[in-house]
Amino acid sequence: MASFFGVCMQNFIKQAHPEWHDFLCCALSAMDASYLSTLQTSAVWLPGLPSLFAAFSVPLSSIHYILLGESPYPRANSANGYAFWDKSVGSLWSSTGLSKEVNRATSLRNLIKMLLLARGDLTNDFSQEAIARVDKDSCVKTAADLFAAFMDQGFLLLNASLVYTEGEVPYHARMWLPFMKCLLQAIAGYNPSLRLVLFGKIAEKIPETSLLPALVAEHPYNISFITNKAVIEFFKPMDLLMDHIVIHKYNLC
Repeated sequence: MASFFGVCMQNFIKQAHPEWHDFLCCALSAMDASYLSTLQTSAVWLPGLPSLFAAFSVPLSSIHYILLGESPYPRANSANGYAFWDKSVGSLWSSTGLSKEVNRATSLRNLIKMLLLARGDLTNDFSQEAIARVDKDSCVKTAADLFAAFMDQGFLLLNASLVYTEGEVPYHARMWLPFMKCLLQAIAGYNPSLRLVLFGKIAEKIPETSLLPALVAEHPYNISFITNKAVIEFFKPMDLLMDHIVIHKYNLC
């Protein structure tokens, strides 16, 4: 068993910042060993072994929020190990509003519309025409810069289930629940002021809301997410669309 988890350390968490290693090894030890063994030998799941723990490239000591989505994108060209970041999206904008790539990524599209509403660029019209009229000179231009801004604000962009295979989302969610329980308990002990941000039905089943303060909301693929007042109030002070000079600390591209 020790050698098995030695392999896990080497193969599963080599992308993670060293500050996470002890936490991740402990959380992995709570999981079903045969399930982990299958992940090591199978190539059919997303986002794939090299990206499984990519979200943990951000140092633990810099984390203020743990943003939990549901599961990885179901497309190999989109899943990259970070919640809500579709790696197939380059530019966020076009002359007609949002770019074609953003419009195809429902969750990301609604997330951006919510952020535009939070900063006052939109009011009650979320059409392409309304977005085209927004002055975006001061906005981030690419998905990479947007999610770098999230991480610069201290977000861990994590999915409640780290693995996707077609038709097996609930199964993988069950397999990762012990990992999440152990990880969040350890994080709560490390820094009980961290805040959970739970989006979607899988994430909202995470029981550690009793240990850490939490914002719970519908998944961004729901159109109601755009105007969720609690979500808007939470994100408004951060102005994540503002184009600051982003220093890419975490080798994201």
